Amino acid sequence: MTNVDTLPDTLTTRETAKLLHASVRTIQLWVEDGRLKAWKTPGGHRRVLRTSVEEMLAARRRASGSEPRKFEVLAIEDDPAPRAVLEKTLGNIGADTNLRISPDGYEALIRVGEIRPDLLVTDLVLPGLDGFHLLKALLRENTEKPMQIIVVTALTADDITAQGGLPNGVMLLHKPLRAASLLSLAKAYYQAWQVGNQ
Repeated sequence: MTNVDTLPDTLTTRETAKLLHASVRTIQLWVEDGRLKAWKTPGGHRRVLRTSVEEMLAARRRASGSEPRKFEVLAIEDDPAPRAVLEKTLGNIGADTNLRISPDGYEALIRVGEIRPDLLVTDLVLPGLDGFHLLKALLRENTEKPMQIIVVTALTADDITAQGGLPNGVMLLHKPLRAASLLSLAKAYYQAWQVGNQ
């Protein structure tokens, strides 16, 4: 583990990503969003203030020690009707579940870095950063803990193949969504999480 006390006053986005267990793109989004303080060199490279990284690490430590850990679920859906179905369905996984909904891929990248979800449920057709690029960005980086991923989409198998397919281990459900199928799969992941956290 890196000792933040020995770090220089500023860090590159890659160094920051390693310390915060997030992707470089997530760090860039946090800087743009003001969650991390940074400046740019004359060459256009970001330098993140060490104190800003320390504050985020301290906030994580406080959050993790204050209450029992919950099963973190992040769902990404921009359309209000399917979003309501996801909220209702995923809200029934278990009592110690924390559900968050993001409307697009960019916000989801920020959320993933903040909460490190146990389960991600996403569409593939999203505004801004689409689901294919989102999954590549998430799985490209080594994360501290594995994340289960369920894709819910109206795209056909041929459409998905034309975009390069889905990464190994990603579960696929087609729209129109059968809520019972999603809940059953999500509960299986939840039960495996419970066993691992006993």
